[in-house]
Amino acid sequence: MTDLPKTAADIEAEAEENLALLGNVKAAIGETVFGQERVIEETLCVLLAGGHGLLVGAPGLAKTTLVDAVATAFGLDWRRIQFTPDLMPADIIGSEILDGGADGQRRFRFVPGPVFATLVMGDEVNRASPRTQSALLQSMQERHVTVAGQRYDLPEPFHVLATQNPIEQEGTYPLPEAQLDRFLLQINVPYPDAVTERSILLATTGGTIQTTKTVASTGELQRLQAFVRMMPVGEKVLETIISLVRSARPDESAAKAVRESVSWGPGPRAGQALILACKARALLRGRLAPSLDDVLALARPALAHRMALNWSARADGLEAGTLIETLSQKAIAP
Repeated sequence: MTDLPKTAADIEAEAEENLALLGNVKAAIGETVFGQERVIEETLCVLLAGGHGLLVGAPGLAKTTLVDAVATAFGLDWRRIQFTPDLMPADIIGSEILDGGADGQRRFRFVPGPVFATLVMGDEVNRASPRTQSALLQSMQERHVTVAGQRYDLPEPFHVLATQNPIEQEGTYPLPEAQLDRFLLQINVPYPDAVTERSILLATTGGTIQTTKTVASTGELQRLQAFVRMMPVGEKVLETIISLVRSARPDESAAKAVRESVSWGPGPRAGQALILACKARALLRGRLAPSLDDVLALARPALAHRMALNWSARADGLEAGTLIETLSQKAIAP
């Protein structure tokens, strides 16, 4: 038998159930991650869109705590990989070992690496060599690994939340722009405000430390992801996203600043990421379709890491994020 089409009442009931679930998830995360509402929202957008996120911020800003809280709230099996210069690809994807069987024969057996988890945290991913970075980034794109000619599929869902320290650049290997394209969003993690920092100090230096509760399951996360993909996108929002993405390409843009400052701009994957992220943000905010406000809020984290500025622009102190914000304001203008 085939499933009957969903009625408006079915969709409304499912939406209410999903909103209640997301409310519980956000409340659970808020028990251990103070403030940082935008960072939490963008991280949840990454998961709801079925993608990967790059958290960029100084040490001690609760990036690891956030990943732990998100994984625990959704009941995900998560692994942390500490990226160091001596980390090898096999340390991520796994390797074959020679085993002796009961029959006396010796055979190779594949031992899965930490990438075989529903959520992988790549801690300070820019400290590993390009070869090791590529092993992780290939897994992110292909959703499987190949060892000795044998394919091994990664679990579903599969997400990577990598962190990058923007301060210490000695001995690091910055991710190339073409590899940064694998990340749905680049999430900038700022310092907390004074009120939030006070709450952090009081909550983390007392006799008890709050832990995150599991309030959802892997299956419920997959259900949320399917619902996000089902959400419609209005023609105005779609045209705005297309116009914004194309305006960031130097050979197509009408903006003088783009033509003079950008070496190459975002490709179609940027538009895909922005649409999915906008759908996820709309659901997180209780709406069933994305709006222009979602586009404006997510344009920078979705597009800035997918374009490269030329040497002259970097020398003048221009940032891709600032340029994207200017372009997005123009794109949504009536």
